[in-house]
Amino acid sequence: MIFNNRLSRTLSKIEKFPESLQYRLLTFMVGRTVPFVGTAGLSFEHLDQNKARLSLKSRKKVLNHINTIHAAAMALLAESATGMVFAMNVRDDCVYVLKSMDIDFVGKAKGSLSAEATLSEDACQAIRNTTKGEISVPVTVLDSEGDSPIVCKMVWAWRPKR
Repeated sequence: MIFNNRLSRTLSKIEKFPESLQYRLLTFMVGRTVPFVGTAGLSFEHLDQNKARLSLKSRKKVLNHINTIHAAAMALLAESATGMVFAMNVRDDCVYVLKSMDIDFVGKAKGSLSAEATLSEDACQAIRNTTKGEISVPVTVLDSEGDSPIVCKMVWAWRPKR
């Protein structure tokens, strides 16, 4: 059963479009809502209540002085993937925020990047059935050669809206 919240309802509307347009529309919509995501050029590849996969092309706008994707852009990619899968499970009567991010830069990023964040069904149920809490959302970031240039821990929190 699909959890019914604002983001899942938006996704349901997008699913009425041809499959080839769905994730481009989602990318556009999120980029309008969160301008930094649009500016950086993150792209959605998959989103449901258990998994989010986003990508970031290696292009001049996001490169650093050594011609690899900038550390802040890598962090944005990981944060966005975890935030989107988390948001798919947060009730509409709650507000959510990133509580902490711990990022270790373990290697040089080669080419474009992808990030995949996942939540177990137990984690989804915990978020949906409580009004306050925090949870670490697992994420893997890979470069175009299949290596992980960063290792991340993202902790998201939620509480009732005031």
